[in-house]
Amino acid sequence: MRQVLMWAILLLLGGLPLAGHAQRTLVTATPAPPTDSLLARATTTASGLRYTLRQPGSGPLPKVGSRVTVHYTGFLATDGHIFDTSVQQGGPLKVRAGQREVIRGFDEALLLLPQGSRARVWIPAALAYGAKGRLDPDDDDGRRYLIPPNTDLIFELEVLKVK
Repeated sequence: MRQVLMWAILLLLGGLPLAGHAQRTLVTATPAPPTDSLLARATTTASGLRYTLRQPGSGPLPKVGSRVTVHYTGFLATDGHIFDTSVQQGGPLKVRAGQREVIRGFDEALLLLPQGSRARVWIPAALAYGAKGRLDPDDDDGRRYLIPPNTDLIFELEVLKVK
């Protein structure tokens, strides 16, 4: 009886994360919302980044070095697969704008969006991971890509705070 009870407890606790170990949230392949009409209205920068304000912000505009708190969801432009999101990872991203703490296109977009803004941003591969792509850190063989080479990205951004 004692052994049966122990197995039942182990089975129940088997899906819970261990204390002190981060639990990685798996994100399912959910296509990005249709972009045709938004892309047609997008502003294009000199670098090739394109963005559309979904909600204009009324707060301060980040400068190089500003501390920006932002929620994001990143999609592969090829198939709409979500490859990363702050929304399901326990909190927004905090980054210093213009300091290359993130990919170049994300950095450029942050400098265009005042606090309170919500935007869709199209980042060409050259401003993202380029010809190298980004390997999946959880793939022990180092052969599976999280972001394939030469893949354009789409981000939904919400600038929560600028300091």
